[in-house]
Amino acid sequence: MVKIKLCGFTRLEDLLVAKRLEVDYVGVVLYPKSPRYVPFERAVSLVKAVSKPKKVAVMVNPTLEEAKKALEMGFDLVQLHGEESLEFAQRLGIQRVIKAFRSCPELEVHEDWKEAHAILLDACSNSYGGSGKRSDWTLARGLVQEGFRVILAGGLNSENVEQAIQVVKPYGVDVSSGIEANAGIKDHKKMEVFVHAVKNASRH
Repeated sequence: MVKIKLCGFTRLEDLLVAKRLEVDYVGVVLYPKSPRYVPFERAVSLVKAVSKPKKVAVMVNPTLEEAKKALEMGFDLVQLHGEESLEFAQRLGIQRVIKAFRSCPELEVHEDWKEAHAILLDACSNSYGGSGKRSDWTLARGLVQEGFRVILAGGLNSENVEQAIQVVKPYGVDVSSGIEANAGIKDHKKMEVFVHAVKNASRH
């Protein structure tokens, strides 16, 4: 079964729907410049309110102390969405890291990133995720074939996620803007339809 990660949560009521839908991961953005930013204290109270699924702190170029604090305060994993180095991830504890990469043509992923919890492949854009643009599925499929545990992100929605799974065969899929009414406000119907589409694709 393809793992499901829903990202960009800002409200408890949306997280509770994700829990009811039995998704595998939920992401909370701790990057102040994001339209889905949640201040640290509120993020901690959000994650403590739901025991399952796995809770992911999405961070952009944090200090090692900031990333460690997120893990200590109840997040299961840290998603490094900036220019963080392999060494940084190893010092944090690479098994608890999801490392995001932009699927630009020149992308090369070091073999040692296979030790991470997963790598997340996002669209080739100037923003740190949440652009709604589609990532390079061919590049993603190549990384899957090389043995990387790939979470496919970038422009996914209920209409295209089944095709994406068939083409890429990823470890998981990630969606943020594709299940929203507005930035950070989830559309519960879109969440349900997306999760259903992923589970449907996984049966084929």
